[in-house]
Amino acid sequence: MASCAAVEKESFAVMWKTVSEACNLACDYCYYSRCNGNPGNINRIDSQMLEKFIKEYMEIAKGTAAFVWQGGEPLLAGLDFFQKIVQVQKKFAPPHMRISNSVQTNATLINKEWAQFFRNYHFLVGVSLDGPKHIHDERRITGSGKGSFDRVLKGIDYLKEEGVSFNILSVIHDGNVKKAKELLAFYEEHQFEYVQFIPCMDFRAQETEKSGRYLITAEEYGQFLCEAFDYWYNEGNPRVSIRFFDNLLDMYLHHSAELCIHRQSCPKMLILEQNGDAYPCDFYIHDDFKLGNVGTDSLKKLLNHPIYEEFLKKKPMLPDKCKSCEYINFCHGGCPRSRGDNGKDVDYFCESYKKLYQYADERMSKLAEKVKIHWLKETYKKGRKFPKRNDLCLCGSGEKFKKCCGQLLKEITPSA
Repeated sequence: MASCAAVEKESFAVMWKTVSEACNLACDYCYYSRCNGNPGNINRIDSQMLEKFIKEYMEIAKGTAAFVWQGGEPLLAGLDFFQKIVQVQKKFAPPHMRISNSVQTNATLINKEWAQFFRNYHFLVGVSLDGPKHIHDERRITGSGKGSFDRVLKGIDYLKEEGVSFNILSVIHDGNVKKAKELLAFYEEHQFEYVQFIPCMDFRAQETEKSGRYLITAEEYGQFLCEAFDYWYNEGNPRVSIRFFDNLLDMYLHHSAELCIHRQSCPKMLILEQNGDAYPCDFYIHDDFKLGNVGTDSLKKLLNHPIYEEFLKKKPMLPDKCKSCEYINFCHGGCPRSRGDNGKDVDYFCESYKKLYQYADERMSKLAEKVKIHWLKETYKKGRKFPKRNDLCLCGSGEKFKKCCGQLLKEITPSA
């Protein structure tokens, strides 16, 4: 078991299910909410527990504290509750602490007052939107069966009017998996600049199968990613930021990825249910992975729980097929939740990723070179010194400058 001192040096984020499963929509693929769009009485996070946790988090966090508020529909907690959150954060934050807040919402409750709050406190807002009206309204409906598209776009309009940063989260299911170009044209038409995808999964299957079941095939998702890549690439001038491709480009540039599937290990995160029950991952909400409760257990105890240590070992324990794969440095074995109940199978979407990696490789390499040349030009314009020939390249490749970005200097100046 790791020591508390070791935990204190690590940064970690917190995702809190603000109102448990309560939601005003009845999306048929939702793995969490079962209230069918009729939330009834709203159970919010207990005020004393909220203060206890934030105080402990601020004491452990080193310079940065990151909060993600989810649901159900978190805005059902009400604006007063969110105002209390930022007040408590301010109360316990040490000097110079950087606090980030983000919220994942269906956007149907956003009005001018909510948007002003998000602007004033620099919230990043994730909006769930599955595409154009005829696609979105098939699955994302109210309890009475009405589509939510128009209300979502109205909420987005409020965010735009107040200059709030937001991104679009689209669930890829059998109704849109073959419509990548249509989705991306729609995003571009509405000037949605930041987009991410998650493949649709029937997590209710976790009641009998811990790994759950996906509702689209690996072949379908692979084809979707390739078609989306074609649109995104745009002859080397990407239009619309798509998280999956942005992360892939980062790896071609020798930077660290932030998307789970592209990382060598699972990120350090704490997932909290509305009642304070704590887990290491949103896809491992299961008694086998319960760490304790933030209302009764100390934060240090939760983060140093043996179950957490075992969970963090999951991703590096690669299936045999992954160890010799040419793309292992891209996905690092994918997500443990998708490796079957025994964790020894390859990721369910292995063939999807391999299809995309092979399909995009040549163009990603060209794009990465273009980015490096831009970096060199900026360095040259500002009069900064380049690394010496035998110094390590600043791009992070681990190679000598002369064998890496130094070879691109001829693109900057003829005399290089």
